[in-house]
Amino acid sequence: MKLLLASGNPKKRCELEQILAAHGVAGVELLSPADVGGLAEVDEDQDTFLGNAEKKALAAASASGLWALADDSGLVVDALDGAPGMRSARFAGEPADDARNNAKLLLELADVQDGQRGARFVCALVLAAPGPPARSVAECAGEVHGRILREPRGTGGFGYDPLFELAEDVPGRGRSFAELSSAEKARVSHRGRALEELVRRLGELSVTLR
Repeated sequence: MKLLLASGNPKKRCELEQILAAHGVAGVELLSPADVGGLAEVDEDQDTFLGNAEKKALAAASASGLWALADDSGLVVDALDGAPGMRSARFAGEPADDARNNAKLLLELADVQDGQRGARFVCALVLAAPGPPARSVAECAGEVHGRILREPRGTGGFGYDPLFELAEDVPGRGRSFAELSSAEKARVSHRGRALEELVRRLGELSVTLR
């Protein structure tokens, strides 16, 4: 079974592989755009995470002739009126850079009190089947709530993980995402929750990736 991930981010691919394994999904070969000769860049101009994920999934499935999985995810910070939101990867401008994004986030929140630093990670996943025409088979979303720390903690993960402290009453509460093991993060993360929902939906629909 071959599944094309419509993202060239190797850390995201690794995380998805770990989450699939954690949910007992075996026999799926997760491909990157480089494995199929590359994909044209998609203009992420939709108004929602789900809209962007669907656009990327359909484009990847059409171009490759393979089942394609796309995600659009980001950090939503209450005190910043939802920013960085769908601009999370490029919050500090082009090119995308985790360190610069984190530095800008800390600067934007420098004067915000600890009790007002609530935030959530959001992930939308869309699975598309090749055509013609390509079609969306399943759409799922997940989110996790926390707060933004005043300085990075931990060395794992990627993106805003070192600044995002888990605030839900689940294992890992009080630690940053970067302080969680990959297995711990897979169980509570926005992407893990969205993928768990996707696996459940595929079981209900009796969909395989063949």
